[in-house]
Parts: sequence; structure tokens; C-alpha cells
Amino acid sequence: MDVLKMLADLRQEREQIEEAIMTLERLARGQGKRRGRPPAWMTALKRRGRPPGSKNRPKEAAAA
Repeated sequence: MDVLKMLADLRQEREQIEEAIMTLERLARGQGKRRGRPPAWMTALKRRGRPPGSKNRPKEAAAA
């Protein structure tokens, strides 16, 4: 095992974790009501309407 490579990997992982923490802290700070249109990634999560695969069934089939 190469100790120097393991240390480099751990340092890189630490940097990624610190970036994720900073991003989450920024999101937590800005929890107030915002004006305007939500970002595209948020609207992609919220889908309106019927779930995929659901269909209108005739009343006879729905009762059976």
C-alpha cells in the first residue's frame, strides 16, 4: 500500500466534504421566502398530475 497515495485520496475527499458542507450551510441560511421562479432542478423534482402508468378506467372496471 502506498501511504502517500492514501493521504492524497483522503485529502481530496476532505476537500469534497468541506465543499458539500459549505453548500448545505448556504442553503440553510437562505431558507426565507424567495421571489421569482424556482431553479430548473427544483421544478424537475416536483411533478404535477397523475403518476406515470395511471390511466382513466371505465367506471365498470373501477367498481369490479
